[in-house]
Amino acid sequence: MKIAWNTILWTFLLVVAFQTLFPVVITLLGSFKTNAELTAGATFLPAVWQFSNYIEAWEQANFSTYTLNSLFVASASTLGTLLVASMAAYVVDRMDFIGKKVYVGLQAFTMFVAIGAVVLRPQFDLMVKLHLHNSLWGVILILISAHASAFFILLSFMKGIPRELDEAARIDGCSPGRTFWRIIIPLLTPGLGVCALFAFRGAWNEYLLPFVFTLSKPELQTLTVGLANLKYGVAAASQTHFMMAGACLSILPILIAYIFANKSFMQMTAGSLKG
Repeated sequence: MKIAWNTILWTFLLVVAFQTLFPVVITLLGSFKTNAELTAGATFLPAVWQFSNYIEAWEQANFSTYTLNSLFVASASTLGTLLVASMAAYVVDRMDFIGKKVYVGLQAFTMFVAIGAVVLRPQFDLMVKLHLHNSLWGVILILISAHASAFFILLSFMKGIPRELDEAARIDGCSPGRTFWRIIIPLLTPGLGVCALFAFRGAWNEYLLPFVFTLSKPELQTLTVGLANLKYGVAAASQTHFMMAGACLSILPILIAYIFANKSFMQMTAGSLKG
């Protein structure tokens, strides 16, 4: 019985792994093919490995500029999300105030109700009022506002931090703000690492917001928007091979972010399984 169960389990895991990795492998191999090979779709491996696709993709998509824009948006929105979500989680867990349950309910509401493109117009109008509609700061502020998932992750970590630490810090003369920065934040490191990974990934892969906010300023476009521009080149010819090369390049920062946040992610997973 145990052998049969293990066989079913490993078969399921292998199928899931195959479904996850197969598109990545196809994209990686396609990035070394010519456009004609991709259009024909007759070969699995490239007939001749076209390493020049990466050079062409970098030049045509202006990757140096778009990558810096994406790094700016992803890094700033990640830091802002961690700051806002951690402070909100600290206040909700450690303090009592009027409307506390309403606030938590609103946070949950923003997670489970996906409005999507419907809110683009009011968001854009708001940024026009703030004179941020032609700036990446408008995109960053909107991404930071979508911090509900980070809030609940950090709130669960916050509940695991003994309140006795706050009381000891208060006796030593620490203000709530100093207690938060000196004691709470270091103990929240695993949760902050996980939230940083999710926030960075979401901001890096965001397409619609940067596209709308940079229509009048192409030099501010992010990498996802630049990749979409690779779809058609001269005479509206499809350039799928360049898009695949650019997609492979755009994956690298996410892999690097995962490597740095992997330890925190595993700590969170282990803690949830133990609980």
